[in-house]
Amino acid sequence: MSNGRKPLLIVSCAFYTMAYTREEASKITQSFWTSFGRYMQPVTSVDGLPVNWINYKTGINGISFKMDADRDQAMIMIQLSHSNTELRHAHYEQLVQLKAMLEEALGEDDWLWKADRELNGRIVSTVSKSLEGVNILRQTDWPTIISFLKPRIIALDALWSTVKHSFE
Repeated sequence: MSNGRKPLLIVSCAFYTMAYTREEASKITQSFWTSFGRYMQPVTSVDGLPVNWINYKTGINGISFKMDADRDQAMIMIQLSHSNTELRHAHYEQLVQLKAMLEEALGEDDWLWKADRELNGRIVSTVSKSLEGVNILRQTDWPTIISFLKPRIIALDALWSTVKHSFE
């Protein structure tokens, strides 16, 4: 420009994508899970005990409650990962028998049931629910992700307190 000022470019868009290095994405993801853990820390299990909600321990080998979030979705699942296929299938069948209780505890009936699926190079059985369209790297999505995960992990804890003995 002849007046000595630099031109100003204004770009307006409803959606934009930020690019992060692997290290930056890892730090943001770690920050989310640290925040979630702090948020959940005062919440005790249904039995009144302190619990690490992020690394929920069911006390049964091969049965875990997992939460995950990435650039596309948040997910919570019951994962059956026992290497003994017969035992894993027996646990899955037990869950199928408890389906009505699970749906009642969660207040929803749209979880995805898979007897066998490949996950990280292993065959596992899962019962899962996803929330699409959220991005763990977008801090403005964190309340939505937390609001999705919190009631479901608490409901799974309440159910587990009732049914754990049948898996021992």
